[in-house]
Amino acid sequence: MNSNQLPVNEYSEFVATYINALKDVNLMEELEISLHDFIKFVQNIPMDKFDYRYAEGKWTIKDIIQHIIDAERIFGYRALRISRNDKTPLLGFEENDYVENTNANGRSIQDLLTEFSAVRHSHLLLFKSFSEEQLLRLGIASNHTISVRALGFLIIGHLKHHQRVFQERYL
Repeated sequence: MNSNQLPVNEYSEFVATYINALKDVNLMEELEISLHDFIKFVQNIPMDKFDYRYAEGKWTIKDIIQHIIDAERIFGYRALRISRNDKTPLLGFEENDYVENTNANGRSIQDLLTEFSAVRHSHLLLFKSFSEEQLLRLGIASNHTISVRALGFLIIGHLKHHQRVFQERYL
């Protein structure tokens, strides 16, 4: 399944920003490709930039990487619940509270990338385990309808969004 084939009734306007920016990518291929591309990208960032804030109160690159990890865990959990036909509406999360309650800036960049890689590898295996029927299942997350496959594209699009932010505001 490619991102441009995803019907708009499978995700909300809010996540459309992330999904529509993907153009035309294959879900399973891009989950793997974006993992390697992101790690390579981050490894080429100068060391003095990881703790940089482009404005007062903004997150550092380390904060954002931890945010990516946390968000991917949440999106993967939502995909698991919905794929298993759990009809319980899933609550949203306050990203700023998460960032304020991490130790991202006290960690090494290698440690953050290792954690990111582990989380993404677990989601690769999770999405490979889903049947076509499970990928099509719809659930409620953050008060909006979303499909399991849309959550996969959201994982990719969210990562790419923050990679663009790094390029535009931090480097």
